[in-house]
Amino acid sequence: MLLQIVKKRLDAVEERIAAACQRAGRQRSEVTMVAVTKTVPIEVAACLPELGVFDLAENRPQELWRKAPDLPKTVRWHMIGHLQRNKIERTLPLVHMIHSVDSLRLLEALDAEGRDVPVLVEVNTGGESSKGGFSALEILAVGAKLRGLRHVRVRGLMTMAPLQEAEACRREFRLLHNIRENLRATVEPPHTLEHLSMGMSNDFDVAIEEGATMVRLGTVLFEGIMS
Repeated sequence: MLLQIVKKRLDAVEERIAAACQRAGRQRSEVTMVAVTKTVPIEVAACLPELGVFDLAENRPQELWRKAPDLPKTVRWHMIGHLQRNKIERTLPLVHMIHSVDSLRLLEALDAEGRDVPVLVEVNTGGESSKGGFSALEILAVGAKLRGLRHVRVRGLMTMAPLQEAEACRREFRLLHNIRENLRATVEPPHTLEHLSMGMSNDFDVAIEEGATMVRLGTVLFEGIMS
């Protein structure tokens, strides 16, 4: 019964993702849905790989540490919340990607671990004081700093738009896309900027229309589902 409920939610979300891709003239394969399991019991999260969803995310390292051992090794864990430097060592072996690199100090601390790790740099596109990340102006100076990194691989940018009507978020998503295009002039291999992680349950359709390659979905998938 639980598996059927989760499948129904996934099917509904898949229809919306496919429709947004079609409106934007994009291939469905260009967008990865990352299921955010931060408030979800392990029993519910375990349904996802059974249904072919292997990209899962947590915003607290402790929750990732707790859930990862009980879910299949095929799961690709994404860290989407603030990562404190004292939690890096235990977190890195578990994650496929870190979306929320919000400072040069964190970039350098990750690099110092000596483990190749793909990351996304967080940009505070809405200029909200309550959120972390580089400002739209600060991020443009980051490209030159990346040349000294030996292990971290910057694969793109991430943002969290202000909680508002979806259409009102279009400005932030378009801004992130434009910042990425400007940064490409200064970023060199092994760093690449192919990913834009933007769009959550309330605004992912618009994010896809504006170029998102990853959408982070929790509420739209799991609201009201109990173990």
